Amino acid sequence: MSEQIDILAFGAHADDVEIGMGGTLAKYAAEGKKVVICDLTKAELSSNGSVSLRKGEALKAADILGVCERVTLDIPDRGIYITEENIGKVVDVIRAYQPKAIFAPYNQDRHPDHGNASRLVKEAFFSAGIRKFQPGPPAHKAGHLYFYMINGFHKPQFVINIEPYMQTKINSLQAYRSQFTQGTDGVSTPLTDGYIEAVEARERMMGKEAGIRYAEGFFSYHTLILHHDLLGD
Repeated sequence: MSEQIDILAFGAHADDVEIGMGGTLAKYAAEGKKVVICDLTKAELSSNGSVSLRKGEALKAADILGVCERVTLDIPDRGIYITEENIGKVVDVIRAYQPKAIFAPYNQDRHPDHGNASRLVKEAFFSAGIRKFQPGPPAHKAGHLYFYMINGFHKPQFVINIEPYMQTKINSLQAYRSQFTQGTDGVSTPLTDGYIEAVEARERMMGKEAGIRYAEGFFSYHTLILHHDLLGD
């Protein structure tokens, strides 16, 4: 895409972005913002579902959220390490889409891939803005880098109200039938035991802390600036 997009959301695997910020993406997409999801791996080591099946589920989930495009890199599952090659792959995506804001998993997570994805995207966010870092598309410095939660509950630095989009988020997660339901040929995992219900409960708790019904929580390495009246909505 030659036109600058608004949001580029990275996940280690298909379904990470939906778990952490599906409501936020649906909210901004409904407002006309251009949103792209990038999955770093094909999740070839997933306990349930094939690569082709998960790809179809991911495209369906993206359509439910209203994002304009979803891309998948070829970084190996369980191989999301900070190497020059991997940084270069993520940098290429950032430079190609020129996002205003980038989102990545929060680095505190039970799954090592999620923490590694957080650190890899942070490295690429910086390197993408260096003009002499690898040939290819021109350098691009995104204005913001934020982090979303996948597993667990952490006190966020800020939240986004997703009450009107909570059901859309749930619908996007339900698109991943291979991951969140245990079929006759599947195995039991933490995702097949009421995981979607747990995510909904987390967003409800996150919202309650902020005085709203549902919210998604985020982190930033930089101090946030408010551009509206503190006494407003």
